[in-house]
Amino acid sequence: MRLPATGPSVWRLIQESSIDVQIFAALASGALTAGFINGFAGFGTALVASGFWFLVLPPHIVPPLIIVSALAAQLVGLLGLSAELNWRKSSYLISGGILGVPIGAAMLALLDPVLVKSAVGCFLVAYALLQFAGWPQKRTKARAEGHADRFVGLAGGIMGGFAGLSGVAPLVWLQLRGFSTNEQRERYQPFNLLVLAFAAGAMLIIGKLDQELMFFAAISAPFTLTGAFVGVRAFKGISDAGFRRAVLLLLLISGGLIVAQSL
Repeated sequence: MRLPATGPSVWRLIQESSIDVQIFAALASGALTAGFINGFAGFGTALVASGFWFLVLPPHIVPPLIIVSALAAQLVGLLGLSAELNWRKSSYLISGGILGVPIGAAMLALLDPVLVKSAVGCFLVAYALLQFAGWPQKRTKARAEGHADRFVGLAGGIMGGFAGLSGVAPLVWLQLRGFSTNEQRERYQPFNLLVLAFAAGAMLIIGKLDQELMFFAAISAPFTLTGAFVGVRAFKGISDAGFRRAVLLLLLISGGLIVAQSL
């Protein structure tokens, strides 16, 4: 594939390259869908986009492309929900996440991404099914942030640096602690934004953000941003119960797809 010079429009990029129509369709569809989910739920790019992109893109391109796309969607969420975010309450999650990112980036060169994602997929399916069944029960009164949040942030940072899956661990933790939808979002949205920014920096340092990657990122970016904008608008109009059901359904479907891809 002949890579174009940096800077041209998406359509010129497509015209000047030999990208296949099927690849473009999967790239655009994954970016649009994942952008919407990220804008709506505050996370989920890796869970959604990987189902499209691993089918048509080189495997080494997908993890860094997910991180770049997730970061773009997070910036839309930051702009759309800036008044509702609480950086102070996110501080424990963030401090752990920053420590975890370089560990996850190092793991990318050592472990099989498919194996790790399969384990994550199994966990997501089990967690979502248990939650739909009403177990484990969430806490009736959430405690103040503490060192347990830092440990969860560390786990999220490792998964963020490894495969862009930073949002899963904090979301599950905050749900189990009994926070409302807005209380969850005000904590994990800043965490995801900073962890993904650090993950993108780590990818740059280890040479993953090369010309080939940026070519695909330039094509997917407009679709990611459009989907994220619509997703943020949808989030503002949903109830707590509706958001919880939607997120659990997202986790269940995403986990099932991840497991199916690994079989």
